[in-house]
Amino acid sequence: MTQTAHTVRIKANLNRVRATFQGRVIADTRRALTVLETGCAPVLYFPRADVQMGCLSKTDHHTRCPYKGLASYYSLAADGQSAENLVWTYEDPIPAVLALKDYLAFYPDKVEVHEFSGGEESIEPHAVHP
Repeated sequence: MTQTAHTVRIKANLNRVRATFQGRVIADTRRALTVLETGCAPVLYFPRADVQMGCLSKTDHHTRCPYKGLASYYSLAADGQSAENLVWTYEDPIPAVLALKDYLAFYPDKVEVHEFSGGEESIEPHAVHP
């Protein structure tokens, strides 16, 4: 049996993409990246500049992905609500995915991610694979 090579493809996403937590918008961009990784559902990454970083606090939690590098995590506190480690980022990604530097992704079971395309809104399911 032939084994398929693992790939990570990063594509610019020109649609408007928004992340909300408990009804509050915490990220809104037209500069998202869509990461397509072998065996995983697409994951949307938001540029830091388009995320309300004041609601986030860095945690000590880390994981390592052999295809992207060391992931750092952030917790969120806003409007009396909080959630731990709901955001991950690759602050120093491996060279093959350097485009992910300064981008954040949200766990879809904690944050709603909406993608607007062609004037219609759809909620995209996103797998978690930091």
